[in-house]
This record gives sequence, structure tokens and C-alpha cells, in this order.
Amino acid sequence: MNFETDAIELLKQLIATPSVSREETRAADLLEARMTEWGLQPRREGNNVWSVCPDYDENRPTLLLNAHIDTVKPVSSWTRDPFAPTIEDDRLYGLGANDCGGGLVSLLQVYRIFLSQPSQYNIVFLASAEEEVSGKDGISRVLPLLPEISVAIVGEPTGMQPATAEKGLMVIDGYAHGQSGHAARNEGVNAIYEALDDLLWLRNYQFRKASPLLGATKMSVTMVEAGTQHNVVPDLLHFVIDVRTNEYYKNEFVFEFLRKHMKKCELKARSFRLHSSSIPESHPLVKRCQELGMTPFGSPTLSDQALMSFPSLKLGPGQSSRSHSADEYICLSEIREAIETYVKLLA
Repeated sequence: MNFETDAIELLKQLIATPSVSREETRAADLLEARMTEWGLQPRREGNNVWSVCPDYDENRPTLLLNAHIDTVKPVSSWTRDPFAPTIEDDRLYGLGANDCGGGLVSLLQVYRIFLSQPSQYNIVFLASAEEEVSGKDGISRVLPLLPEISVAIVGEPTGMQPATAEKGLMVIDGYAHGQSGHAARNEGVNAIYEALDDLLWLRNYQFRKASPLLGATKMSVTMVEAGTQHNVVPDLLHFVIDVRTNEYYKNEFVFEFLRKHMKKCELKARSFRLHSSSIPESHPLVKRCQELGMTPFGSPTLSDQALMSFPSLKLGPGQSSRSHSADEYICLSEIREAIETYVKLLA
């Protein structure tokens, strides 16, 4: 069996099968069929596909190997067909190759490898859907159906260095209210001016507790819209705040703190559920990574890790900087090295 070849061929097939978030059915069909062909007895819930080791024993700890099958939409600056897998030298180009097809196919092959040998723990492989949008039909839908998980490896592109912490995410919609009037006659209350003090406070405020791995909790106004035409004083301004929390601040606390200090604006959080996550440095999996010469770090980007209630770390082939970008690629050598490293890590 050539696991590296199987991984690359499967990744090429997945690239050729569009799987934008919430439209992953064909990719899930493909993965389910391939896993069945390999005798892995896959199970499925929606577009989430998983397999539990056949010798599962509830008295042993359980390791989850997880990566997602969905992709973002291709950006307009691609110079090649994003759905045509193309190999040039050591690079395999295609949408989702790096984020996170490389991690997905590598972890699946590692799962196959470990099923053929005795182990002191159970292994579960899960390909999850809707990761890019943190959708309700993604990993949240399938986690209650899995055995109790002790620890997880999430195959996001980290250059095969362990991301032992990641920032949380909270998106807040803000509204400033005014009163419309004619711009030529000193009429109305301008909603834009009503919001200015709050937005300036938000720009300048810094949370006191910074994390050694994740840095400071960061807040950014990323969208603003107001007004209907040049001669009408706007009566409503809408803005969006992107909040990236470290482990010291829960999303709920940050939201209430903002409500207290942004006195003229109405705030509504879209969700509180995407908290910062981390795994203790003393965890055996982290220690094993360090024994193999890896360096733990904190990740600013969000993953399905945020929805896991058990210890987890991100570790996968590829680089985060290639994700969501034009002409995305994974190196074939990165897939080979990832499989080798995972096997050493879990042996």
C-alpha cells in the first residue's frame, strides 16, 4: 500500500469536486465512497463523515483526527482554474489544497496506518463540513454522535508546528440611531456623528491581559454603512466589529464590557460560542511534539477547535498564509512529511 499516493490522488479528486461551505454533498459522497473502498466503515451525518476504529474500547482514551472538507469561494484573482488539480514540480494547485485538503488526506492515511497495528488508545477520524462558516450543520452537529473524545489533532495548515492555542471570534453588529432631515437646513440628528465617540473609544481601547501565545484581545471595526443620498441626514448607521479574544476573556464578558462603554450605540452579538481554545503545555501530546523538535505557538485564526470541549491542538501540512488566497497550493513533499510526522507523533 502506498499511502502517500492514495493521499495525493484523493486530494486531486477533492479539488475537482467543488465543496464551498454548505455545498459539500458531492465531496462528502466522494470521501464516503473512498473510505468504504478502503474498508473503514464510514458513518455520516449530513455532510460530516467519520470512522471509529473497529477495536474501540470505552476503557481506553480516544484520539480524534479532524479536518474539514469545505472551502471558501475562490477569489477573482486566481490565474488558473481553482477546480482543476495541477501538479507543477512539487506543488499541487487547487482550491482547498492547503486549507485544508492536505491535512485531511494526510490524517486519513494515518488513520488507515494505525488501524493495522495494536494501540493503547482508540482513534476516530472525522471529516467535518461548514468549518469555514462555523455552520450549525458542521462539527457541532456530529460531535454528540461521537464517542467521548480525550484529545484531538486538527489538521489545519500550521507548517507541521503545533498550534496549542487559538483566538476566539465574536462578530457584533452595532447601530447608531439619529433622525433624518435635509442636509441643507440644520435639521435632523446625524447617526454618523452619534456613533463617532463610541467608535473612537473602540479604536483606542486595549484590553490589559495579553497572552504569551495569543497576544492581546483585538477589536476591529470592519464594516460601516449609513445614508441614502448626499442631501439627506442619515438616521441610521450600521457597523460590524470583529473581536478576536485570547484565553483571558470570554466573549460574553467582552460583549457586556462594550455595551457598558459604548453608550450611544446599540450592540447585538451574532454568537458567543466561538471561544478561545488551548491545550496545557503539560499535556502528553504537546510534550511529544516538543520531543520531536516542534515549537508550540498561538494561532490568530479560527477553526473547528473553537467548538471542541476537550483538549485539542492544530497540526497540519501547508502554511496558513496560503489559505483563502489565489493560486492556493500544497507541496507534495509536505503531505509525505506530514504522514511521517503524524506516525512518529502517535507511535
